[in-house]
Amino acid sequence: MTTVFNNPSALLDAPGTHLGYSEWLEIDQRRIDLFADATGDHQWIHVDPERAAQGPFGKTIAHGYLTLSLANQFLPEIMQVDNVSMGVNYGCEKVRFPAPVPVGSRVRGGGEVISAEEVKGGVQVVVRMTIEIEGSERPACVIDTISRFFP
Repeated sequence: MTTVFNNPSALLDAPGTHLGYSEWLEIDQRRIDLFADATGDHQWIHVDPERAAQGPFGKTIAHGYLTLSLANQFLPEIMQVDNVSMGVNYGCEKVRFPAPVPVGSRVRGGGEVISAEEVKGGVQVVVRMTIEIEGSERPACVIDTISRFFP
């Protein structure tokens, strides 16, 4: 379920609000291979299933930056700001990769509003997104995302 804010100003009262969770997404080898092609990162732990089967994870794993990039998919699934002319990704304050994402795993994003403040022409919000791996005690990625919304 998506948490909806009526306008950017509503975000100013949102720190501490848990936004819920996205849908689960399976990380298959095709997605990993496409990311490797897009970034030029063809390290064997990501793209060589035979060699990776003998490696430290027992199978290929998603790139950390692939996992990070899923924040762009998950954030709109958990948070919507209405009555905006535009919203932009402004950056990240902190990124951590506590656990690898083995091929075939399912991941989802959950989020909490950490802070919100007025900026020139709009509102800047920091959402701590935790990308979970189904069945794992440790998350795949924890990101403090920064977005700006303009009325």
